[in-house]
Amino acid sequence: MKDIKRWLPGAIISLGLIAAILYFVDLPKMVDALRSANYVYLGIALAIGFIWMAIRAQVWRTLLRDRASFSDVFWTVGEGYLLNNFLPFRLGEIGRAFLLSRKSKMTFMEILPTIVIERTMDLIYTAIIFISVIPFVVGAEGSGRTAYIMGGIVLIGFVLMFILARNNKWALDIFHKLTARFPRLQQLGGSFLESFFSGLSVLNDGRLFVKFLFWMAVNWAIAIVAYYFIIRAFFPQANVIWAMFGLGMAAFGGAIPSAPGALGTFEAAIVFALTRFVPDESTAFAAALAMRLYNYINSIVIGAIGLSREGQTLSGVYQELMSFRNKQGKADDS
Repeated sequence: MKDIKRWLPGAIISLGLIAAILYFVDLPKMVDALRSANYVYLGIALAIGFIWMAIRAQVWRTLLRDRASFSDVFWTVGEGYLLNNFLPFRLGEIGRAFLLSRKSKMTFMEILPTIVIERTMDLIYTAIIFISVIPFVVGAEGSGRTAYIMGGIVLIGFVLMFILARNNKWALDIFHKLTARFPRLQQLGGSFLESFFSGLSVLNDGRLFVKFLFWMAVNWAIAIVAYYFIIRAFFPQANVIWAMFGLGMAAFGGAIPSAPGALGTFEAAIVFALTRFVPDESTAFAAALAMRLYNYINSIVIGAIGLSREGQTLSGVYQELMSFRNKQGKADDS
């Protein structure tokens, strides 16, 4: 309850979106869609999901410069997604750094910047996917121009990241000068920027950065294939454009404040995306529920096995993370 100001807005957004979806959805039709879905396609998507987790571990391990074993990174990725699906405040991201620091020779502050960079690149890849499908989804005059504009923004983002990687000390000095009158902002923002710039050091190693981009591209391609099979299970006429647009919308939906696991925002994003192609909210909602189950099964299986291997429980990790967060907060205040 001490954190009510932090979790309440997200909870309200989630509940509001769930209520809106249920208002427009015909529940009996949604149940029929679930019953008549192609479960062969859903099974294929589920199997692909575990491959996605393995590649995701390789993505992160590349940023870690192979300083942790693949096994440790793989199980920690699953644990992080499990925490994000069931715990508030996106604790899965902090949890990943915290848990991996206990089973590798890396410290928490060495690991955290790699997660920041990974998530930043996720946003860039999401934007790239949107750029590539907008002309096909909108199908209106001028949509190509919009795609070029977004492409320019993404390119500028890459250039800025490269400049910051090369001139991070200069950027930190500018930030400290601008926030000199706001000590609290300077302290919190400076700590974040130092971690972010530390992670950006991967851009100074061309070979490592290319390797990271390659595995990230493979990871997103696998995600598109998995979403394609899930959507095809409900909409036989669907093509890969549906999957790309749905995945992009799901990623942006997950960035909106919400209850744990992007509850409500994820479903609303998927329903919105699929109804751009077919005005069938009920079947689209059924597909969204299948995608959520897909995400839950992967994280529960891999995350639970990872926690059990370390003698941990979800509630135990949550208590440790909250204690760790409080200690960090006191250290920042002192």
